Amino acid sequence: MTEEKATMLLIVSRILDYPNADFHAGRSSLIASIKESVADLALRKEMVKRIIPLYKMKTRDLQELYVETFDHQEKTSLYLTAHELGDSRKRGLALIELQNLILDTGFVPVGKELIDYIPRLLELLAVASESDALSRLEKRLAFAIHRIVNHLPHSNSYRNVLELLSKDVFAAPLEDEMEQLAFEREEADLDPLPYPMLYQ
Repeated sequence: MTEEKATMLLIVSRILDYPNADFHAGRSSLIASIKESVADLALRKEMVKRIIPLYKMKTRDLQELYVETFDHQEKTSLYLTAHELGDSRKRGLALIELQNLILDTGFVPVGKELIDYIPRLLELLAVASESDALSRLEKRLAFAIHRIVNHLPHSNSYRNVLELLSKDVFAAPLEDEMEQLAFEREEADLDPLPYPMLYQ
């Protein structure tokens, strides 16, 4: 994986974390990281252009947008196996298998989220050595990111950030892959969810 793609994964993984009180304080270091690691000027400008609108929002407004975007709808959830399996009982086994994969890489996720939390998996792809298992994980994430983007309005600033991955990092999922993953899913009992899930 190129340094530019790794940087994009790390930047987006940080943006997709719940925007706590320290979110805006990280703006300068994030922009500096883009300028240092992304050689392509057009891509660098595109990244900054898509990210800055989130930093221009007040913390409370941004938190409300985050919850509205990711916590109320299963189709835009930030949990990988929710996109792959829905409410299926297979999710438990899938989480164990994913945890074993992560342990094998030596990566130690930070935070209290479930092991399939997409921001942490993006970070894993950015820092871990390439392998067949991680290549498969990359395809799974491509499917989830594609699904999230397709279920967000164009006006949503988080969609604009996620499109960086669907355009410049992940290959578009093949139609048969999309159909197979959709076939294995089981719909949630309630959509939207009956309560917001906050990550602090």
